[in-house]
Amino acid sequence: MFGTEQTVTVRRHETCEDCHGSGAAPGRAPVTCRSCNGQGQVRYQQGFFSIARTCPTCQGTGQVITDPCSKCKGEGRVLRQKSIEAKVPAGVEDGTRIRFAGLGEGGVHGGPPGDLYIVLHVKEHPFFEREGNDLHCVVPISFTQAALGADITVPTLEGEHVLKVPEGTQSGTTLRIRGKGVPVLNSRSKGDLYVEVRVQTPAKLSKRQKELLQELEGTIRVENKPERRTLLGKVKDIFG
Repeated sequence: MFGTEQTVTVRRHETCEDCHGSGAAPGRAPVTCRSCNGQGQVRYQQGFFSIARTCPTCQGTGQVITDPCSKCKGEGRVLRQKSIEAKVPAGVEDGTRIRFAGLGEGGVHGGPPGDLYIVLHVKEHPFFEREGNDLHCVVPISFTQAALGADITVPTLEGEHVLKVPEGTQSGTTLRIRGKGVPVLNSRSKGDLYVEVRVQTPAKLSKRQKELLQELEGTIRVENKPERRTLLGKVKDIFG
């Protein structure tokens, strides 16, 4: 959400400091391979055809090490553990790969190193769900708050926010809070926070509360008509 820095420990091959990647002992150098005369390939004659294959002696390098380096055993590289400070930008998603140029495996025979790729795995939040750069959450409200309207306090990743619930809000209504979502990667803009309000029905009522609700029931008329759009939507889901 906000970006961070993480210390990542990696094991990688680095160029041997003693032989500088040559694989030969200090003061010595690889010699030309006698099997291929430094070509890296050997040719075999099969009838009218001449076939070239990688030299099995030097493995195609054209050189062999007669006196290998004692530190790297002739490999030209040594395995080391290194800690890297990885800067994670704000707004990354699960599975994002971050490239660190030149921090990968050391090149063969003193060649330049490759790159390091770090794959990020973002833990799920216990309250918010992410869709793109938007966040979604569910907040309970009372019957009176839904009927009369109210200002409720909802959590965001940046702190609490006062959300206005309009009068007559139905359970399941989704309200939007602009700019309280996840930052867009490499941008100053942010997504939105969508709050679904759900009306909670009291599980236990006192005798007086029941009397008041019965009085209220007598003054409110609710038409029990099926919602045509909802029915059509269900039919589409069945035959879709």
